[in-house]
Amino acid sequence: MTEEWVESAVKLRELLDSSVKKNLTECILFSGGLDTSVIAAVASSYTQLTGVTVSFHNAPDVPYAELIAQNFGMNHVIVRVNEEDVKEAVVDIVRIMRSFDPMEVRNDATIIIGLRAANRLGFRGVMTGDAGDELFAGYSFFFNLTRDALERNLENMWRIMRFASKPLAESLGMEARLPFLDDVDFKDFAMKIPVEWKIREERNQTYGKWILRKAFEGILPKEIIWRMKVPIEQGSGTSTFSQYLEKEITDTDFDRVRKAILEGDGVRLRDKEQLFYFRIYKNEYGSPRDHGEGPKPCPGCGVHVASEINFCRTCGAYPI
Repeated sequence: MTEEWVESAVKLRELLDSSVKKNLTECILFSGGLDTSVIAAVASSYTQLTGVTVSFHNAPDVPYAELIAQNFGMNHVIVRVNEEDVKEAVVDIVRIMRSFDPMEVRNDATIIIGLRAANRLGFRGVMTGDAGDELFAGYSFFFNLTRDALERNLENMWRIMRFASKPLAESLGMEARLPFLDDVDFKDFAMKIPVEWKIREERNQTYGKWILRKAFEGILPKEIIWRMKVPIEQGSGTSTFSQYLEKEITDTDFDRVRKAILEGDGVRLRDKEQLFYFRIYKNEYGSPRDHGEGPKPCPGCGVHVASEINFCRTCGAYPI
């Protein structure tokens, strides 16, 4: 059994090397997480790589990104942003992604800020670590599923997954390249890896992406190999942006406005942050119940959702 996973890990590394070469750029959006570090390690063998890391109020990602940048001789650009920078970014996120889901908006704000920084540096193509979690079961909500349920959930995720880096890059006249996803041979191989090699216990801890970690053990520092999954909004620090928006409206005004929006637009707002994003959406697109494709109306906002999707990309409602 051990020899089988070792052979798969070696093959994984070979195919990822090929995919990185096919999708190689001189810049990567760089969190210092496992996925971007793996790509950075491979790409650094072929080019002088620049990593762009976004930091909102001393982001947790920064020390990890600095460690990898130093280990592989990368140019490292840390983009330090404040509330006004993020506030400006989220306006574009809502418009481009047609979403007022707070988690989506906060995650994507990090991406567009990083892309803008890369653009200013003169890069027209950037690599990202997108699809690592989807292909290799990196999310903790997978960990307690039965084998059959895990396989079904992964297959469904592969059918519906999309990544904001592509449209956000296009909005800036750039191209996002996704080595985990943009090479058919690598993607197909990753999908066929047995789930027991994706989620596995190591060091008395359950890890997703286990085989990806083992494939690069000895190449990346152990601090990166065994780093737990951290969402973009947490790693970059933008998860705390909601605290800033809480001050934008009083509790009394929020209750009044939330009721009016529920009556007028059929949208159930969860908090003041979502209200801020919804106002941008409404100004741009009108009521969400007039949009979308599919037979299912989202109970959170009324947008029409495809039958195979169990969450709403517009408002973030789950499950639907």
